[in-house]
Amino acid sequence: VELSCIIKSTVTPDPRIEWKKIRDGETSYVFFDNKMQGDFASRAEILSRTSLVIKNTTRMDTATYRCEVAAPSDTKTIDEINIQLTVQ
Repeated sequence: VELSCIIKSTVTPDPRIEWKKIRDGETSYVFFDNKMQGDFASRAEILSRTSLVIKNTTRMDTATYRCEVAAPSDTKTIDEINIQLTVQ
């Protein structure tokens, strides 16, 4: 599955992008400090700096995924988007 976090425009040369998984009220890192975290390290990757690709998805991956972008040089320094993933 591919989850996309589209950045329309930024003046920050290298914005920081983080992905988090929110399930049952608990938040965990998926992509942090430029690397995959936890069990995602062996089955997920970042494409084009912004899209999260999760391989071999299971029902345990059903959650809200949050993409957070920090761009210190921009007028709006931080923004986020939530994507609800439901695996049948």
